[in-house]
Amino acid sequence: MAHEREPLLQRHAAGAKGSSSAPAAAPPPSLARTVLKFLMWAVFLTWAAGIFLYPTKPAQAVFKKWVGLTRDSTFGIAGGIFLTFSAPILIIALLAYVYISFFPSDHMEKRKLRSLSFRLWTFPVLVDGPFGVVSAVEFIGIVLFIVYVVYSMTYYALESVSLVSKFHIPSKTDSELMLHVIGLRFGSVGLFCMLFLFLPVARGSVLLRLIDIPFEHATRYHVWLGHLTMALFTLHGLCYVIEWSMQGLLLKEMLGWKEVGIANLPGVISLAAGLLMWVTSLHPVRKRFFELFFYTHQLYVIFIVFLALHVGDFIFSISAGAVFLFMLDRFLRFWQSRAKVDIISAACRPCGTVELVFSKPASLRYNALSFIFIQVRELSFLQWHPFSVSSSPMDGRYHMSVLIKVLGTWTEKLRSIITDVQEQNRGDSELQCGRITACVEGPYGHESPYHLMYENLILVAGGIGISPFLAILSDIIHRIEEGKQCMPKNVLVLWSVKKSKELSLLSAVDAQTISSSVSDKLRLDIQAFVTQESQAPLEDGIVGDDQKVPGMFVKNGTTMSGLVGTGDNFWAAMYFLASTLGFLLAYALVQVYYVKPHNVMAWWYLGLLFMLCMVAGVALPGGLVVLLWHLSEKRRLEDEKWDAAAASQSPRAEQAPPAAGGDDDAAAVPGAGLAALRTTRYGCRPDFEAEFAAFAERAGDAADVGVLVCGPQGLQTSVARECRARNLRRGGGAGKSGSRAVFHFNSHSFDL
Repeated sequence: MAHEREPLLQRHAAGAKGSSSAPAAAPPPSLARTVLKFLMWAVFLTWAAGIFLYPTKPAQAVFKKWVGLTRDSTFGIAGGIFLTFSAPILIIALLAYVYISFFPSDHMEKRKLRSLSFRLWTFPVLVDGPFGVVSAVEFIGIVLFIVYVVYSMTYYALESVSLVSKFHIPSKTDSELMLHVIGLRFGSVGLFCMLFLFLPVARGSVLLRLIDIPFEHATRYHVWLGHLTMALFTLHGLCYVIEWSMQGLLLKEMLGWKEVGIANLPGVISLAAGLLMWVTSLHPVRKRFFELFFYTHQLYVIFIVFLALHVGDFIFSISAGAVFLFMLDRFLRFWQSRAKVDIISAACRPCGTVELVFSKPASLRYNALSFIFIQVRELSFLQWHPFSVSSSPMDGRYHMSVLIKVLGTWTEKLRSIITDVQEQNRGDSELQCGRITACVEGPYGHESPYHLMYENLILVAGGIGISPFLAILSDIIHRIEEGKQCMPKNVLVLWSVKKSKELSLLSAVDAQTISSSVSDKLRLDIQAFVTQESQAPLEDGIVGDDQKVPGMFVKNGTTMSGLVGTGDNFWAAMYFLASTLGFLLAYALVQVYYVKPHNVMAWWYLGLLFMLCMVAGVALPGGLVVLLWHLSEKRRLEDEKWDAAAASQSPRAEQAPPAAGGDDDAAAVPGAGLAALRTTRYGCRPDFEAEFAAFAERAGDAADVGVLVCGPQGLQTSVARECRARNLRRGGGAGKSGSRAVFHFNSHSFDL
């Protein structure tokens, strides 16, 4: 099979080089890499230190001098504040585009493979509590944010007490002044936290790609920062509400809209929108009323716009850089998600799972741990649901598949459409009804496939959590077959399901038969645990036929777009650069030809103009670059059209099994399919202590073991606890704690 595909793969690989984001020339020397890293770290550390030290008097003095230098310039005070707090993020983003373009992910991957060691970001420190499983790096980040908030507010409080004590004023006025000053400080610290709030939710952000944090991991940071930011803004508003109540001016002040100074009413509207988002995002509400959470979260537009009206341009410019990066990402996602994507086939599996196979261009990059967002317009025009990819990029160049567990209303309706079409088409093959109009956003994921970093790999899944691991297994098998770089040699799969019918999901892997060349190089052990059945059913081993429905959408040659996620680095950099320069140019023109000639002084109006300039920069010059990018992608797709059309007829044809009498190396070993390698146990759950101990003994004394978990929070907690315990006991002598293996914990679960 590998030999038959080789000419085709070589031809496509040669063709793909021209459209790849990486330059054809050899990458710059290591000195250039070091210089780029040094510049990014220098900018980041200086920026972070400036934020941390901002409350102190020396930092305030330097800041005032810096802002004074730009006061009389075209950009005014807002320009100085923007350069101090927002521009560093944009500078790092620009350097990141240069870095990932000249040093693409394959070079990063090779470097990582040579430097496996104990890692803080894969060592679970906390496994229980409100934060879930927290690695050492995440714990350090949490502590730093808490220290910053406590330190800043303590400094401000002491400073306020010292300031108020200098004036001889009545105690009531004294309390009101204290509330006013403390409320102001809560708001300023909240703005600095908001500076980080929008960075994790820019799904295709180059910053996330640079540090190789996939969006599904970054969402938890957004959740943590959201709680912190809204708590600070709520305290900010509460201080003023109490002060106004003490003065008997509550209603008047809340409805106040000053021309010069802080406009209170926009602040009230912004805070109300933020509180609605915050309350509906709490886990109990989000879990039971997901649609309420989803639709309420669209109030972020009201939250941002009215915040700018509330504080004006120069204060809003503190957090404008992160908001601008989010706007860039949101516009690009909007452009990508407009296209309707061909669904090559749809299947309803006997275990209550739906499989969708989408058409994609050969140049679209993703890995076995990627996510995509799917919208089905027949179900909702607004809802986008994330699903992990269940196919390996080596399964086929022109298709990508996902497995969808039927759990809620949206997935129930999706299955109903597919089954209805299947039933109606059974009687009339010409009948075409109930088709799905699908749009896809992504793919998102790790910049490099980190499952290939480990020679020893443990995959722990719960239910449909096996989906990304099917892609991993397929990826490993194909890599070994084709002689490509592949670290995993010893793989253990621990899979817990409720009912035995879910075991049929193993049939979703394309390469169900493992050749002798693979079995010699890969030791694969699949342990399945059926928790709600005490013994095997009578029909054990009998897998029902999938109800396949080809052509759910009229074929028009439309494939997934590569604008977001792992898109072309050159065009992405041009889009970022054009939008940023367009924003700065628009703001300069507004200042020169409108604000200063007409002596515009209203803070809220200046904040609105600032926001409009940001939108104009993204939509006009940025939109032009995206249009050119789209046309370039369209021309490239035309070149691939003949192959894509052939692939759309049969998504499995690209990986067809070898003909009888073919190469001996590619001959399948009878009975060596994945299902045959599975050992099933009924009425029990996996004993992680015993399983990990046995695997560590088999892997060797000083092995690095990658542990990947995809499943509910309880499963992640159990596995993280075992990894932490074994790492802490590492080198403890003979017996149960004698293994020196390091267990690297990684989770792969998406929780909005």
